Amino acid sequence: MTIDYQRIYHTGVRVPSLDAAMAELGGPLGLTWAEVRESEQAVWTPDRGQHTVPLRYTYSCEGPQHLELLEGEAGSVWDGREQPGVHHIGVWADDVGAEAAAALAAGWTCAAAQKSPDDGFGVFAYVVPPSGMIVELVQASVRPMFDQWWADGLATAARDAAS
Repeated sequence: MTIDYQRIYHTGVRVPSLDAAMAELGGPLGLTWAEVRESEQAVWTPDRGQHTVPLRYTYSCEGPQHLELLEGEAGSVWDGREQPGVHHIGVWADDVGAEAAAALAAGWTCAAAQKSPDDGFGVFAYVVPPSGMIVELVQASVRPMFDQWWADGLATAARDAAS
C-alpha cells in the first residue's frame, strides 16, 4: 500500500468558530479565503453509520498547500469545540475506494468517509494508521471544482481590493 504523500494539498483544521478562525489566521498567514460553504455533509462513521452533519468550511485560496478550516456540530468528526487544531492532511487520490481499502488491509482504520466501506467510501475517506495521523484521501476527479472555488476567491478578493 502506498499513498502518494507528494499529492498532499491541504491541512485540515477543526475550529470552534469558522468566522473567528478566518479572522485570526487570514491576515497573519497572508491568506485569502474561498467563499464559505455550508452543507448537510453526508458522512459514514464506524460508530454512527451513514448520516449527515451540518458543516461550515472554507479553504485558503493560495496554494499549492491550502489550509482547510472546518466547523462541525458537537460530537461530529469535524467538531472543533473540545479539540481544536490540526485534524488531518488531505491527499489527492485517483481511486479513493482502492487506496482506502489498501490502507485498511495494511492495518489502518477508517475514521470517516462519504460512504461506507461496503459502498466504496465515496469521494473522501479519512484513514488512520496505528500511529494516529489522519490522512484524508480525496478523489482527484473533483480537483477542477476546488481549483475553480479557489480562483473565484482570489478574483473576489482582487475586486474588493480595487473598490
